[in-house]
Amino acid sequence: MNLAQQLTVRLADSPLWQRWQRLAPRERLALGLLAAFLLGVLFWLWLWLPAERAAQQARDSYLAQRDLHRYLEQNTDLARQLGGSSEAPSLAPDQLQGLITQSAQQSNLLIESFDNGADGSLQVSLPGASAALLLRWFDELQALGVRLAEVSLERVGDGQVNARVRFAAG
Repeated sequence: MNLAQQLTVRLADSPLWQRWQRLAPRERLALGLLAAFLLGVLFWLWLWLPAERAAQQARDSYLAQRDLHRYLEQNTDLARQLGGSSEAPSLAPDQLQGLITQSAQQSNLLIESFDNGADGSLQVSLPGASAALLLRWFDELQALGVRLAEVSLERVGDGQVNARVRFAAG
């Protein structure tokens, strides 16, 4: 006995199928139409509506990004004019440690250790530094031609951080 014959036998023995067969043709048609309507509603609720909403969100996001791009293109020249041409002075790698040490002392920051990198960078550890002072110090150093290559901050108290910073020249 093949699979199709087994399914036919089981279907004929099913109480639900027997009840379906006892229904009048008009009732079977009504239940079939109701089932088709419910399947259509479920398709619309579970598949079509979410896809339509996602497509609308994608369109809205695209339009917002397009407007932002247009704004940035229109204001590129203005941003360049306002930014000025204040290039940071070039700094030699051998001047880096002296500049950072002197600048940290002037900013009341305590440097715990220095590690020189093979690429001419300098890694500095600052324990318990004031976050506000540290940010101002970073800004001053960048104005002097020092580049922040990597910054790691760990909060240790209210407004206090342990910092590990890797600096590079220019």
